[in-house]
Amino acid sequence: MSETVLLVEDEADARESLSRAIERSGRKCISAGSAAEALKKLGESPFVDVVVTDVVLGDDESGGIRLMPELRKIGVRAPVVVITAFADVVRVKDALNGGASYLLEKPFRAPQLLDIINRLLNDPGDVAHYVDRALAHAGLTDKEAAVARHVLKGLTSSEIARVESNSDKTIRQHITRIYQKCNVATRAEFFHFVFPA
Repeated sequence: MSETVLLVEDEADARESLSRAIERSGRKCISAGSAAEALKKLGESPFVDVVVTDVVLGDDESGGIRLMPELRKIGVRAPVVVITAFADVVRVKDALNGGASYLLEKPFRAPQLLDIINRLLNDPGDVAHYVDRALAHAGLTDKEAAVARHVLKGLTSSEIARVESNSDKTIRQHITRIYQKCNVATRAEFFHFVFPA
C-alpha cells in the first residue's frame, strides 16, 4: 500500500520543491495551492496517510486550520503537520485544538519535514492511526467504521448490536460489507488487513 501525502501550500515554488522531495522519498504527493483545491483533488477518494498544510493560504490567515475539520467531514483521519511562518501562541493553540499532530515553523528544509512524516507514519505506538488509516483506505461509511472498531476490540455481532442499538442481523450485514470492502473473509484476515506484519 503506497503512502500518500496531501500537501497544501499556496507558494508555488515551495509547493513544487516539497512535492518533489516527498515523491523522492518514495511516497505519492497530492499537492494543492488552496483548501478548496485540496478538497476538490481528494474528490471521491479521500485516502491520504499524512496531511501537510500551511496555516496561511492566500488571503486566508487561518485557511490551513479551517481545512482540518473539512477533511474530517470527508473521512480523512490522517495526522496533520501544520507549517507556518507565524508560530504565535494563538495559531499554535488553534492548530493543536484543530487536531494537528505537529507544528513546523518556517523556514525549514525538506529533510526536516520528511523526518516528521516518517515519524508519524512509522510510530508503532500509535495504534489509532493504523486503524484510522486502514479504515479510510477501505472506504467504510461512518457506521461501518464504528462497527469495524468494535470487531477489532473482539466484540461479537450480538454484543455490537447491543452497543450500537441495532439488530444482530443488521450488524452481521455491516460486517459482511466491511469484509468485502477490505477484501477479507474472516476476522483474523481483517486484523491482518489493519495491522499488516
